[in-house]
Amino acid sequence: MNYPALSPELEPSSIFPFELDQFQKDAIASLNAGRSVVVCAPTGSGKTLVGEYAIYRALSRGKRVFYTTPLKALSNQKLRDFREKFGFDHVGLLTGDASINRDASILVMTTEIFRNMLYGTPIGQIGISLVDVEAMVLDECHYMNDRQRGTVWEESIIYCPREIQLVALSATVANSDELTDWLNQVHGPTDLIYSDHRPVPLEFHFGNIKGLFPLLNDDKTQINQRLLRKKKKGEKNKSKANVRAEAPSMIQVLGELHERDMLPAIYFIFSRRGCDKAVAEVGSDMWLVDQEEAQQLRWQIDEFLSRNPEAGRSGHVGPLYRGIAAHHAGILPAWKVLVEELFQQGLIKVVFATETLAAGINMPARTTVISTLSKRTDSGHRLLNASEFLQMAGRAGRRGMDERGHVVTLQTPFEGAKEAAYLATSQSDPLVSQFTPSYGMVLNLLQTHTLEEAKELVERSFGQYSANLHLRPQHEYITHLQTELAQLQAQIAAIDEAELAVYEKLRQRLRVERLNLKMLQEQAQEARQQELGMMLDFAVSGTLLSLKSKNFTMPAPITAVLVGKTLGSSQTCYLVCLGRDNRWYVATASDVIDLFAELPRIDIPAELLPPPEMPLKRGQSLVGDEQTAIITQQIPEPSEAVFMPPEVLEQLRRVTAVQEQLEAHPLHQSGDAVSVFKRRTQVVELEAEIELMQGQIQQQSQRHWEEFLNLIEILQQFQCLENLVPTRLGQMAAAIRGENELWLGLALEGGELDNLDPHHLAAAIAALVTETPRPDSMVRFDLSEAVAEALSKLRGIRRKIFQLQRRYNVALPIWLEFELIALVEQWALGMEWIELCENTSLDEGDVVRILRRTLDLLSQIPHVPYLSQSLQRNAHRAMQLIDRFPVNEVGG
Repeated sequence: MNYPALSPELEPSSIFPFELDQFQKDAIASLNAGRSVVVCAPTGSGKTLVGEYAIYRALSRGKRVFYTTPLKALSNQKLRDFREKFGFDHVGLLTGDASINRDASILVMTTEIFRNMLYGTPIGQIGISLVDVEAMVLDECHYMNDRQRGTVWEESIIYCPREIQLVALSATVANSDELTDWLNQVHGPTDLIYSDHRPVPLEFHFGNIKGLFPLLNDDKTQINQRLLRKKKKGEKNKSKANVRAEAPSMIQVLGELHERDMLPAIYFIFSRRGCDKAVAEVGSDMWLVDQEEAQQLRWQIDEFLSRNPEAGRSGHVGPLYRGIAAHHAGILPAWKVLVEELFQQGLIKVVFATETLAAGINMPARTTVISTLSKRTDSGHRLLNASEFLQMAGRAGRRGMDERGHVVTLQTPFEGAKEAAYLATSQSDPLVSQFTPSYGMVLNLLQTHTLEEAKELVERSFGQYSANLHLRPQHEYITHLQTELAQLQAQIAAIDEAELAVYEKLRQRLRVERLNLKMLQEQAQEARQQELGMMLDFAVSGTLLSLKSKNFTMPAPITAVLVGKTLGSSQTCYLVCLGRDNRWYVATASDVIDLFAELPRIDIPAELLPPPEMPLKRGQSLVGDEQTAIITQQIPEPSEAVFMPPEVLEQLRRVTAVQEQLEAHPLHQSGDAVSVFKRRTQVVELEAEIELMQGQIQQQSQRHWEEFLNLIEILQQFQCLENLVPTRLGQMAAAIRGENELWLGLALEGGELDNLDPHHLAAAIAALVTETPRPDSMVRFDLSEAVAEALSKLRGIRRKIFQLQRRYNVALPIWLEFELIALVEQWALGMEWIELCENTSLDEGDVVRILRRTLDLLSQIPHVPYLSQSLQRNAHRAMQLIDRFPVNEVGG
C-alpha cells in the first residue's frame, strides 16, 4: 500500500483508502488523545496498521518514530516494507551488525538496540539519540514471553521516557489487561485495545490417510463426533502401542490442498532437517505452479542467482522453480528473503517452515498445515501450548484475498483429532515475565543511579508486577491475620493487669502444688509396690486387692478378691481373682496396685473354681455366674483415704485449698481468665504465622532484587565496583552488550587478545560468543596455534567466574568455544563461501549467525573505553575482513 503525500492532516480516512475495523479506530483515537496503547488482536487482523498510523502521524508533525522488533529478520523485512511505503530516505535500520541511515525519521531496530540507547542516559531522560522521537512501536510485544529476549522488552518499557508514546502490538494473550495495567504504572496512561475478531475467519481441518475432514462440530466448540473412533462390538481393548495410527504422506496432503484450491500453504515442521527432507521428497517431481507462474519464478530466481551466485541453496533451486521452498534458521538469510518475497507474490505454493516463521514474518497464506502437535524441548517432548498453536494457525487467511483461512492438523502415531480439537478450542496463554538481571544491567544502572534508584527500577519490572499480583491473596490473608491479632490484643488490654497478676500467681501456685502431689503419689506408689511384693507372698484366699493393667480393658482400678493362686508353665505365679464387676481375672503381681490387708477377708467356698473354659493365663477375663455374684456383692469400694499415706493426704488438702482460692477469684467466676490466657496463646501463634508468611512473601517478592545483589557481589569480587560505583574495569564491561558482559569485559581487558592478527582476533572473538555446538557438529579446519594459546590463557578467569556464579546461584553463560571458530578465521582470510560451507556440517544459516555474532562484538570493541589501541585497531580491521556477502546482506 502506498501512502499519500505527507501532510498535517491526521484523519485516518486520508491515509487509509478502506474502512477500518473498530479496534483500529479505537487505537487511533487513543493515540490522538496522547495515550499509549496495547493493541492485542489475533495474528493477521491488522495490528500493524496502528503502528503505521503512529508513523504517519509523527512524520506529519516533523517527528520521529522508532519501530522495534524481536528478530533481526523481522527488522530487515520492516526496512523493506517501510522504504516502499514512506520513501527510501525516510527509513533507517539499526541492528547488531548493521547501521543504515541512523538519523532517519523512521528507525527500525531490534529491541536490544533500543534498550542499549536508553542505557546511555539516566532512566526517563531524553538522550541525544531520542530527540524528536514521538512514538515507539513495540511489534510482537508478546515476545516478553521469550526466555532469552524477554528481559530486554521489560527494560525498554521501564527505561523509556514517559514523553514517548508506546504502541505495543501483541497477539492475543490471556492477561493483556495485566500488561496494560503494568504499562499504566511504569510508563503512563495506556489503553487496552482488544479484539478477538479475525477479518478472515479460520476453518479447522483434520487430515488422516482417508482424507481431510472438518475438525470441529457446527458450533466450533468441540471435536467433530465423526472423528471419534467407535469401538466395534466384541472388540477388546488393545494397548496404545499396538494401535498407533498411520500419518498421511506430504504428497497426499498437498494433493488434497491443491484439489480443494487451498494453496498457497505454510507447512510447519519442527525441525530443519524435516523441512529440507520435505523439499527433497515433494520437490523432485511435483509441480504446483502453472506455466505463467513458472516463467515469473524462473526470471526472478535466475536474476537473484546472477547477482548472488553463491547464495543458491543446494537441492532447493529446482523445487523453487516448481513453487516449493523451505524456510528455517539454517538457510542463508539472502535465500530466505527471496523465498519470502516470492511467497508474498503468490508464486510459491508451499513453504516448509519451522515455527520461527510464525513469529511475525509477513508471509500470509491461504492455509497453514501443522504437521505435529508436539515438539521437542530441553525437558523432552510436550504438547504445543495454546499460544504456539494459535500463532501458527493465525498465519492462515489473506486479508482481501481469502473468504476464510484454513488450518490443517494431521494425524500422527502420537497425536490425533482429540489433541487437535483441544488446541483449536483453547484460549491463548498468559504472558509470563522472563525478567532476569544481568551484569550489564547492574553496571549501567549504577553508572547513573544510586542503589536505591536501581532497586526502584528493578521493582518496576513486569516480573515484579506479576509477583505482586500473584502474592495479593497472601497479602490479603496477612491483613486479615493482623486485624484478628489487633482485636485479641485489645481484648487482653481490657483486663485489669493487677487482678490478672494475682490470678496468674494462683495458677502458677496450683501448678506447683499439683506437681508436688504427683511426685508424692509416685513415691508412695513405688514404696507401696515394694511392700506389695512381700504382702502378696502371704496373701490368702479372701484377701481384698486392687487391680489395674493394660492387659484388662478396664477404665479405672477395680477392687477384687483373691480366690486362689496357681503356677504357670514358666513357674510364674498367677492370681485368680473375682472383681466387683462379677468377672474372673487372671493376674500377676505386677497387675496389683494395692492390697488391703487391714480390711476383713471374704469367705470363699473351698469348692469355688474358675470356669473350665477360661485358660489360666495372664490377662484372661470371663463373666461370673450367680454364685460369684453373691460373693462379689460383699466386696467393698474402699475410699482413697484407706490406702493414702499421710503426706499425700496433706498435699491433697493444699491442692484443694489453692483450687478453691482460684475458683473464688472474680476473673475465674466471670470466665475472663480462661479466655485471656487462650487469647495470649492465640496472639503468640498469630504473630508466628504472620512472621512466617511475611518472610515467605519477602523471599518471593524480592527475588529479582536478590539476583541483582548477587551480581553486585560477583562484580565486587572482580573489582568492577568500588563503593557501588563502576571502576575502570566496570565501565569497560558496562559498554559491552552480550550474554555475560563480565566475562567479555575480563577477556578483552586481560591483554591476551591485544596483539593477535585481525584474522586470529576474529576467531578468538567468535570463541567468546559462540554457543557450545551439538555433538555431531564438524569443522575440517584446524585452529591456529596463536588463537588456541591466547584462549587457553583465559581458562583460569573463566573457571573463577564459574565458581562464583555457582556460589551465588547465577546462571549466565560463559562461552569459550574451540571447535567451530576455525571457520571464522578461514572466512577472515578470504575463503570463498561455498568452500567454507563444504568444510563444515553446520547449516549456512548457522555459519552466518556465528559470523554475525562475531561481527557484533568486534564492532563494539572500538567503542569500549580503556581497551588497548592495538586491540581496537585490529578489531576494526577484522570487521572489514568478515563483513562481506552473505554476512553483510542487509535483507537477512
